[in-house]
Amino acid sequence: MTSTLDATVTGTHVPPSPARALVCRGCGAEYPLIAQHACYECFGPLEVGYDSAALARVTRAQIEAGPKSIWRYAALLPAGQDPATRVTLDPGLTPLVAAPALAAELGVRGQLWVKDDSANPTHSFKDRVVSAALTAARGLGFSRFACASTGNLANSVAAHAARAGVPSIVFIPGDLEPGKIITTAVYGGDLVAIDGSYDDVNRLCSELVETDEFEDTAFVNVNVRPYYAEGSKTLGYEVAEQLGWRIPEQVVIPMASGELLTKIDKAFSELVEIGLVEAPANGWRVFGAQSAGCNPIADALHRGVEEITPVKPTGIAKSLNIGDPAAGLYALEAVRRTGGWMDYASDDEIRDGIRQLARTTGIFAETAGGVTVAVLRKLVESGKLDPDAETVVYNTGEGLKTLDAVAAQVGPTYRIKPSLRGAKEAGLLR
Repeated sequence: MTSTLDATVTGTHVPPSPARALVCRGCGAEYPLIAQHACYECFGPLEVGYDSAALARVTRAQIEAGPKSIWRYAALLPAGQDPATRVTLDPGLTPLVAAPALAAELGVRGQLWVKDDSANPTHSFKDRVVSAALTAARGLGFSRFACASTGNLANSVAAHAARAGVPSIVFIPGDLEPGKIITTAVYGGDLVAIDGSYDDVNRLCSELVETDEFEDTAFVNVNVRPYYAEGSKTLGYEVAEQLGWRIPEQVVIPMASGELLTKIDKAFSELVEIGLVEAPANGWRVFGAQSAGCNPIADALHRGVEEITPVKPTGIAKSLNIGDPAAGLYALEAVRRTGGWMDYASDDEIRDGIRQLARTTGIFAETAGGVTVAVLRKLVESGKLDPDAETVVYNTGEGLKTLDAVAAQVGPTYRIKPSLRGAKEAGLLR
């Protein structure tokens, strides 16, 4: 392993935490805990590496005594150990909902759960990653917050910045759903709509971060991405804790960049390694879900190849529309290693998934949730997923953000005049 921990670098280190270094996921080179997201030696992505002895000191009792938010897991995260340093909306501890009616419709005989992250402050799982990233960014001395986003991340960055009293500037594709544009602009920061796809937006942000005008700016999913990605682990920690400190046998996770899937898998591994849980007898299996309009990771798995071919995204699941997924190869590795699978859903299947989840659980998901439920159905029908095993599916966002997806399929069951006669003529009375 190559170490560059003593290299001359720019930037301020994050405050003391169990994190010990940034580690290249490709070649293993190590770097200080600064604002850096790519390896200087092989250009691979960096992630946070931890002091295993520090993690091993964490106990269930310590976690259970913590705040009712992601910060109960602060001892397992790269920043935020001191509450005074946090930039946060205090997301987390969202409901884990039993879904017996959905299970019955799909032919799932084992316990089926929905982890409903639409209950977060800006109604998506992005509040977790943004709290983690911006808390680190504050420690690194940044004075403006930014991101490239397909919608939910823009909502969260703008809201966090407003709460913290810090300027924000977020960049989005110009064709996003109106609900996501409004729920970003309302917080008062700068909102830049770009004529192009998310991949175009992300490319521009990667260029902006290198300019003098943006040297004071923390792009949560660019220059502070390693810290941002660690926030996703809390979705794995929470599920294990909510199940009575048990890892489910199977999980189904929506994929855009693929990072959410890899970090939930990482969370399960960490919990086992530090002795907070025991692994299921046969391990856990990780399944990924994409839309047919943007399925480069699932397509690579189906073709049995080791590289991912970028695509031009289409379809209604815009929050998952990343045509060149940064963590795609790592998502493939996690799925193959655990014996899981990936599949994808058409727009009509996504709409059906949204309605089925709402009808059977009372959870109204955005299009990403419709993707996950539709893929769950396919996994059961194809025999890829064990119908007798305990399964958790992740809903990552609120359906009110993507009303257009189902607006044409739902509406009043009856339309009557305001009288008993009108009710009787409609068949509501005998």
